[in-house]
Amino acid sequence: MPSLASAAASSPASSRVDGAKIVSARSTTAYDCVEDVWRRSGAQRAAIEKLADGDAFHSFGADRRQGLWKVRGLGEAPLPLFAAADRAAETLSAEGIEPEVQLRALTDGREVIEDYRNLQLSLRAHPLTFVRDELRRRGVTRCADLASVRDGRHVEVAGIILVRQKPGSAKGVLFITIEDETGVANGILWPDRFEAQRRTVMSASMVGLKGRVQKEGEVIHVICDRIVDHGDLLHRVGDMSFPHRTGRGDAGQHPGSPDRGDKGWQPEPRNQYWPPHADGKDPEDVVRFKSHDFH
Repeated sequence: MPSLASAAASSPASSRVDGAKIVSARSTTAYDCVEDVWRRSGAQRAAIEKLADGDAFHSFGADRRQGLWKVRGLGEAPLPLFAAADRAAETLSAEGIEPEVQLRALTDGREVIEDYRNLQLSLRAHPLTFVRDELRRRGVTRCADLASVRDGRHVEVAGIILVRQKPGSAKGVLFITIEDETGVANGILWPDRFEAQRRTVMSASMVGLKGRVQKEGEVIHVICDRIVDHGDLLHRVGDMSFPHRTGRGDAGQHPGSPDRGDKGWQPEPRNQYWPPHADGKDPEDVVRFKSHDFH
C-alpha cells in the first residue's frame, strides 16, 4: 500500500506545489546534484523520484538509472539545518562519502521505452525506428510513403495507436489513427471487420493496418481488411541500441550466442535468456502507449 506522502505527491495539486518549489529554489542558484535539488527545494522525495524517472537529472551526468539510485539514497525528508554539517563531515571523514556505483547503462531502446512510460513521448527516437528493418522484411510500408502509393493498391502500414474513434453518426464504423517514425496514417474499419477483430483493435498498442488505399484529394485512408498485432516488436525495443547489437534469437547468423555453441561463451547477466512471464509480469507491461479514444 502506498504511503500517504507518495499518494499526496501523485496528486496534481501536490505536483504543482513541488514543481513551483523546485523552480523557485533554482532561480537563485543552479542545482548541481540530485541531493541539492532535494535539500534546497523542500519538495517531497516522491516528486524527486518522478523527476529521476523522467530522466531530469541527465544534466548532472546521471542517467535515469543513476538518478533513481541516488534518489534511493535520500532520506524521507530534507533537513536544511544539517546540510552544511553533513557536507563538512563528508570532507573530514571518508565514512561519510558514499562510494560511486557503476550501474549498467540502459540501452537506447530502453531509454525510449522509459520515456514513453513516464512522459508518453521521447525526444530521443521513435520506438519504431528500432524495428524498421524487421517491418521492412515483413513488407510493411512507412506511413509517409502512403502519399506515393497508387489509389486502390493493397498495403500494410504499422504504428502505435494514437486514436480510436467511433462516432455515433458513423453507423458503427471505426476510425483508427496510427503513428510511426515518419508520420501518421488513418484507417477505416467497417462494423463487421471491427467486431471480428475487436480484441486486437482495443487491446494492442502497436498494430498493422492491412487493406486498400483510398485517396480523395489530399486525404488518404486505408480501408482495413485485417488488423495485425505487432506488439511482439515493441517488446524487443528495450534490448536494442543504435546500431542494433546481437541479441537473443540472432544465434544462427551472429557469433557470441549460446544457441550457436560458440566456445568461450559465458552466461553473463546481459545475455542470459529470460522466457516470457519469467518475472511474473505481462510483457505488455513493458511499454504501454496511451491512445485517445472517442466513442
